[in-house]
Amino acid sequence: MNLLRIKAMYLRYLYNIFRLDQFAELFFWPILDIFLWGITMVWIQQIGGSGCFALQVLTALVFWQIAWRSNYEVSVNILQELWARNFVNLFSTPLKPIEWMTSLMLLGLTKNFITILFGSGIIFLLYSLNILAMGWPFFLYSISLIISGWWCGFLSSAVIVYFGQRMQMLAWIAGYIFSPLCAVFYPLSALPDWIRPISKSLPMTYVFEGMRNYLDTGIFRWDYFYSAMGLNLVYFLGTVFLFLFFLEKSREKGLSRLE
Repeated sequence: MNLLRIKAMYLRYLYNIFRLDQFAELFFWPILDIFLWGITMVWIQQIGGSGCFALQVLTALVFWQIAWRSNYEVSVNILQELWARNFVNLFSTPLKPIEWMTSLMLLGLTKNFITILFGSGIIFLLYSLNILAMGWPFFLYSISLIISGWWCGFLSSAVIVYFGQRMQMLAWIAGYIFSPLCAVFYPLSALPDWIRPISKSLPMTYVFEGMRNYLDTGIFRWDYFYSAMGLNLVYFLGTVFLFLFFLEKSREKGLSRLE
């Protein structure tokens, strides 16, 4: 891999952060979610709910933003190349697919860093709750969720680079397809029995279950973390190979057909 090409692609996407729509995605929607969920949790506390429950929900909200952001930065930036009719131009250069993919993952890391700082700051200012007080478990869980977002992004992008823009809705819905199944805001036990085996096959489930357990008991469940990372490794490698395979098949058919 050529680090200069990775840096060039990373900067190309990063400069878009100053566009108005990027500001809305990075700041407006997280503020809206935090405000709505936070007000709901304040009300629940007022009628007898626990403060720990409010912290769990708001932490889960930031965690879900981390996974969604990683997915979004991979799939939507690939879509933008199609919208700009730049896909063919991109691969007329010496750029390798793995370098392109690496730049997208680095972009996701950068924006997730902003998401974590911004989200935790807003929660502290509005509700005096410090989600970073979890300490090192917060960052271990964040790493796992970033990887989960990556493989979700490459999964949807694999379909997009093969079938083209008619499958572009996957860029937005891929992450949300998994959200009801991975126990983001409620425990695994709340799901119907027939859904639980599906939920247990998703690495995000173990992160959210582990987070709630840690906030309740102060005990970090390493078994949950290892399960999450093991599943993430399998899914990440599988979706990367799937993306490269579909991209190569698409190149054989002609990339211009996608635009």
